[in-house]
Amino acid sequence: MDLILWRHAEAEPATAELTDEFRKLTGKGNKQASKIAYWLDSTLPETCRILASPTIRTRDTAEALIACGRKYKIMPELGPAATVSDVLTAANWPNSREPVLIIGHQPYLGQVAAELLGHPLQEYGVRKGNVWWITQKQRENEVVQTYLKAIMSPDLVVK
Repeated sequence: MDLILWRHAEAEPATAELTDEFRKLTGKGNKQASKIAYWLDSTLPETCRILASPTIRTRDTAEALIACGRKYKIMPELGPAATVSDVLTAANWPNSREPVLIIGHQPYLGQVAAELLGHPLQEYGVRKGNVWWITQKQRENEVVQTYLKAIMSPDLVVK
C-alpha cells in the first residue's frame, strides 16, 4: 500500500479574529500547493483516494489538485487534533487496495511517518507544503517492508 502524506501549504497566521480552522493559504502557500499538485498529478495513479482535513488551509491545498481534475473527500476525523490511529484508520492502512493521499497537519503527519518507519516515539518534521510518500510491500517469501519512497518539497518542482 502507498500512503502519501501532504502537509497543507503556508497559511496566514491565526489571530484573535481569525481562528485556526479558518486560516487561508498565503500567496506563497497557493504557489506551493500548485507546484506539489502538479507533481502529484503526474505521479499518482488515477485510483488514488484523496482525503483532506476540513480546515480551510487544507481544503485550499486540495483545491490545487481539483484544478488537475482530481476529486477529494473532506474527513472531519483528519482535523488538527487527529491522532496517528485516526489517520491510519481513515487511510485503511495497511489494507487499502489503492493508494491514499492524506492532506493534513503537523504534528500528526510527522507522527504517522515516524510510526510507520519504525520510530514510534519520535515525531518527524513535515514542512509546510511537503509530501512524504510511504510504501509497504511484501516480496515473495519475505516479510512486509515499509519504506520511505519519496519526500517532495515545492521548491524542487519545476513547473
